[in-house]
Amino acid sequence: MKWLLLKGWGNDMKRRFDMKVALNVFIICLFSFLMISVESAFGKNIAGVDVPQSVMIENKALVLNGAGIRKKLFIKVYVGSLYLTAKQTTVDKILTDPGAKSIVMNFLYKEVSTQKLVDGWNKGFADNSSVKEIKALQDRINQFNSLFTTVYKGDEIRLDYLPGEGTQVRINGTLKGSVPGEDFYPAVLKIWLGSKPADDDLMQAWLGK
Repeated sequence: MKWLLLKGWGNDMKRRFDMKVALNVFIICLFSFLMISVESAFGKNIAGVDVPQSVMIENKALVLNGAGIRKKLFIKVYVGSLYLTAKQTTVDKILTDPGAKSIVMNFLYKEVSTQKLVDGWNKGFADNSSVKEIKALQDRINQFNSLFTTVYKGDEIRLDYLPGEGTQVRINGTLKGSVPGEDFYPAVLKIWLGSKPADDDLMQAWLGK
């Protein structure tokens, strides 16, 4: 009789243990599912910056092609994100895609002066465009450079391309101006995706690698 009671108690404990294990497995699976769902809906977090999976640019839906950190030596300057109408994995397809595009820079460094921004743009244009191309674009490069002001940690610069309208520059959501021409935005993109990109790791991130 005592043996039967012990056996019953053991079976009861085993059932309780199995139920506890099953419950823990269920909770883990549910948590993982919720985390995946949250990431799918809201994108990813990079260096404290929430990077959405998609954005709307004047009623045009764009998807995140890639995002990463722009570094200069050991300094994290900004989180850079590239949005396209459809995901692409090669530079050529991105540069020749005629659809809307958006580059978003969320600044991590305490302060980047207007002059440093302009110097960076000019170097990027010169490093990745031919002398002939620069000559054809110079007036518009000057116009582009004139649209920037000093930015601080937490600020956002957005460079949008809208077919038929050109390149728009927004700082913290405020439109600063636009630069005409469908040939200008590819030159801007090559600052990050050209033969001498501003940051190799960021370029790979933008290509989804």
